[in-house]
Amino acid sequence: MTSPTLLNGYPFVSYHPETYPPDEVRQRAVTFYTDLDQRRSVRDFSDQPVLRYVVETLIRTASTAPSGANKQPWTFCAVSDPGLKRQIRLEAELEEYTNYHGRMSDEWLAALRPLATDWRKPFLETAPWLLVVFAQATGPQKQKHYYVNESVGLACGLLLAAIHQAGLVALTHTPSPMNFLKNLLNRPGPERPFLLIPIGYPAAECLVPDIQRKTLDEVAVFFEATV
Repeated sequence: MTSPTLLNGYPFVSYHPETYPPDEVRQRAVTFYTDLDQRRSVRDFSDQPVLRYVVETLIRTASTAPSGANKQPWTFCAVSDPGLKRQIRLEAELEEYTNYHGRMSDEWLAALRPLATDWRKPFLETAPWLLVVFAQATGPQKQKHYYVNESVGLACGLLLAAIHQAGLVALTHTPSPMNFLKNLLNRPGPERPFLLIPIGYPAAECLVPDIQRKTLDEVAVFFEATV
C-alpha cells in the first residue's frame, strides 16, 4: 500500500472508481432510472419485521452522502420499540390534527386532497421501524457545520434509494412542528428533526396515488456545445 499524498499538509489517496464502456454506462443509467421510477411513498405498511442489520446497512448507505466540509451533520435514530412508536404517533397526530384544522391554508389542503391524507397516522405504529433523521448545526466541541440542510437532504435521498433497492418501502413524513421528536428521543441542543421515515414492507392491500412525474423537458435545461 502506497503512502497517502500530502496536499496542504493533509493526506489524499489515489481514487480509481470502476468505470464502464459507453454502452454499458447507458444501460446502467437506464436500469437504475427504471427501478427508481417505481418508487412510491407508501402509507399502507405491513407489520412484517425487518432485521436490524438491514436498517444499519441502510443508514451506512445514507452516510456515504457528500456533506459540507465532510462534517457529516446527521444523526439517524432507529426506533422499533412499540411503546416509543406509540408515543411518536400520538404526538405526531396531535400536531397534524392542528395542521389540518387551522394551520394549513385552504390552498395547501387543496393540494393535498388528491393524496387522500389526513391527520391520522397509523403507519407510525404499524411500520416495523421509524427512522428519525436529525440535522446537526454543530459537532463535538461546538464545531460549526456547513450546508447542513443540503448535506442532510443528500443523505436522505440516498437513504430512500437504498430502501427501495432493498425491496422495502418508506414515507417521508414531516409533522410540523417536529420538536416533539427531539424531546421524545432526548437529542442534544445542536440537533433538530429533519425527517420522520417509516420503513418496512408494503401491506397486502397497499394503495398509492396515481401520480405522474414531470417530463424531462419540464425539469431539465441543457446547454450543449455547438459544432
